[in-house]
Amino acid sequence: MKTTYEQLIGELKNKVYKPVYFLWGEEAYYIDLVSSYIAENVLTEAEQSFNQTVLYGKDSEVGQVSDLARRFPMMSSHQVVILKEAQDMKGFGDLLAYVNQPQPSTLLVINYKYKKPDKRQKIFKALESKAVWMESKKLYDNEIPGWIAGYASNHNYRIEPKASALLAEFLGSDLSKIANEMEKLTMAIGKKGETITPDLVEKHIGYSKDFNQYELQDALGKRDVLKAKRIINYFAENPKKYPIPLTIISLYFFFSKLLLFHYTRDKSKMNLAATLKVGPYFVKNYESAARRYSAAKVVEIISLLRIYDMRSKGYEGNTTPENELTRELVFKILHA
Repeated sequence: MKTTYEQLIGELKNKVYKPVYFLWGEEAYYIDLVSSYIAENVLTEAEQSFNQTVLYGKDSEVGQVSDLARRFPMMSSHQVVILKEAQDMKGFGDLLAYVNQPQPSTLLVINYKYKKPDKRQKIFKALESKAVWMESKKLYDNEIPGWIAGYASNHNYRIEPKASALLAEFLGSDLSKIANEMEKLTMAIGKKGETITPDLVEKHIGYSKDFNQYELQDALGKRDVLKAKRIINYFAENPKKYPIPLTIISLYFFFSKLLLFHYTRDKSKMNLAATLKVGPYFVKNYESAARRYSAAKVVEIISLLRIYDMRSKGYEGNTTPENELTRELVFKILHA
């Protein structure tokens, strides 16, 4: 029985319980959220002492899991058995017998992270058809700013698009890490309903709102030579924090999307946002850059990025220091 995180949490809040939950996917965040909700809310604190067990796949055997799951609850209507890191359990397929005939009063919660189930195996066919089956997909990088905005809204805060972009760039795509930092940020701000700005991100997260990959893209898109030089000098002085491979990847994605912008016929704001996979707020950046870089120039810049990527890896005996390579690259882009 396939379900989404929202549907599953809705059922759990309404105390609709099922015998087996199979939570899997590359994104651990939602798997952990569901498991934690079940662990904290299905049983009272007193009931948990006798009726809640947490096991780990690497340290558990199938027989142990099945035996625990088949027990009857003590002084409670349900018991909870949470199997974490199930992808590491030897003989996982032998759980088939239990999945086919589960104990109705047990909630067996199986966490299967970072590994795709092989649906040719009987155990996964059974789980997909008989258990609550929730896939937790990893978000694409371009989806992270929107997720951050949604998180802020759900916690009664607003956030400026630029602040979302800065957090996404700084924190990456690990939702657990992002949620943790957002919790710290909102606690530091305190008052509900406040707007999270780039200044607040810099103050509480420690990430510069002026010197980052997003601002470098913006400077290059506008051909703002002075701003680009200030940023690239800052990068050159902080090579561990801003290594050239990171800069090249960031600029490659920016100019690849700019090339796509040039070849998109329907240049309405919403269509461009969907095509480029960016928030509508950021479409203006590509409109501005497209006026300054023709499609042919963008192709040249993408080729240039590939050359500097090879040079940064020592291709053909290159020994130019990273900081000088970064300055050279930005200079050539600005004068392309």
